[in-house]
Amino acid sequence: QVQLVESGGGLVQTGGSLRLSCAASGRTFSNYAMGWFRQAPGKEREFVAAISWTGGTKYYADSVKGRFTISRDNAKNTVYLQMNRLKPEDTAVYYCASAGQSLATMIHSRYDYWGQGTQVTVSS
Repeated sequence: QVQLVESGGGLVQTGGSLRLSCAASGRTFSNYAMGWFRQAPGKEREFVAAISWTGGTKYYADSVKGRFTISRDNAKNTVYLQMNRLKPEDTAVYYCASAGQSLATMIHSRYDYWGQGTQVTVSS
């Protein structure tokens, strides 16, 4: 059974930084692309960032490009999301997801396993 466990969320002031981690277990982590999505209150879940199985390809939502960085450590079965210059509009529950493919993707339906989410709150 695949499990994804996020950590690293919290409360931060505008302009601050956080690093989210997602520890994976239950299948060969290095074979699959990983992604981060987020959902703000009253809004649909949206794509944030994705990384291919080797880490060689990365995609970002326009709203986070230049501020967020996705990375992975296949030896530790962990994917990260470094978030810098945070804004109040980044406030959301952030979800880690494992895709059913090795290539990075922004498409929600291509992800077959999801974590429980971690809350990120950016105060103004």
